[in-house]
Amino acid sequence: MTVRHITAAAGRTGEASPSGPPAPPANRANRSSSTRRGHRAFYMFVSPWLIGFVLLTVVPMVYALWLSFTTFDGISPRWHYVGLGNYRELFSDSQTWSALGRTGLFAVTSVPLSITAGLGLAVLVNRPLRARGLFRTLLYVPAVIPPVGAGIAFKQLFDQNSGAANGVLNVFGMDALGWLTDPYARYVLLMTVLWGAGNIMIISLAGLQDVPRELHEAARIDGAGAWRTFRSITVPLLSPVLLFQTVTGVIASVQTIMPLLLAPDATTAGVTAIPQSNHLYMMHVFAQYFAFGRYGYASALLWVLFVLILIATGLIFRFTSGVVFYNVDPEAKK
Repeated sequence: MTVRHITAAAGRTGEASPSGPPAPPANRANRSSSTRRGHRAFYMFVSPWLIGFVLLTVVPMVYALWLSFTTFDGISPRWHYVGLGNYRELFSDSQTWSALGRTGLFAVTSVPLSITAGLGLAVLVNRPLRARGLFRTLLYVPAVIPPVGAGIAFKQLFDQNSGAANGVLNVFGMDALGWLTDPYARYVLLMTVLWGAGNIMIISLAGLQDVPRELHEAARIDGAGAWRTFRSITVPLLSPVLLFQTVTGVIASVQTIMPLLLAPDATTAGVTAIPQSNHLYMMHVFAQYFAFGRYGYASALLWVLFVLILIATGLIFRFTSGVVFYNVDPEAKK
């Protein structure tokens, strides 16, 4: 059969030759309809999250922004629009700056400690040990305990009169300490952070198992020791995981409410019972909301914190851009 006959037959059957014209409009319409169905299915599955995000995050944030320009106290229908008055008062309030400084010190201290502890535990349970699965479970269990439960447990553990911590001190003939008062309260707060290091352990463990074994074997052949291999190979390949943990750790540390749960007389005295060393930024916000009824001023405090978190996150990405390495498949770049 000649080429002319083949072309004529293809024209009669409506089929295009390999080098012929593009697909008929009917096929493009079918693909477009399939794409629309895929888009509808996608938005249907994510709609619960989108609705929750709008109703529980976006709307409260916009409402808090509006409150920050008013003197609303949460009860009285009489309120006044003060513009930037709350923000001007905020920047001249010494208590706000003190609370912000303590929060920054807490974040700088707690985030590296928790990441180091989680990574150390991950390296430990990544080794071929007996009952390794049991150890992983036991180390991760504290991370799933709700913060309220952990706060109450630590409050009972470090109670000055009946706590187990002072019971141990009494066994060795030492005097009981006021763990939940200054200057020891800050150390108890750090212990509660390290208590939940199992969450970081699981994420670090996943990153460790993604490190190619061939690189470790090559390092051993070249004579590199365990510490040199960990520092020069494992840590650089874990840098995206460490960056994620740093960002999320900073965000969580500046929003912690654990000092309120650890306060010795929080049920009766409220926020005033919190030791000065643990009077963090969110405790200052809590006091303005519920102790003084200054909803407008407290909302301004929250919006300033939101902006500071954005700035801190941007700075972290900016200063770590040269030390974070992403393991990308060369075929994926094509």
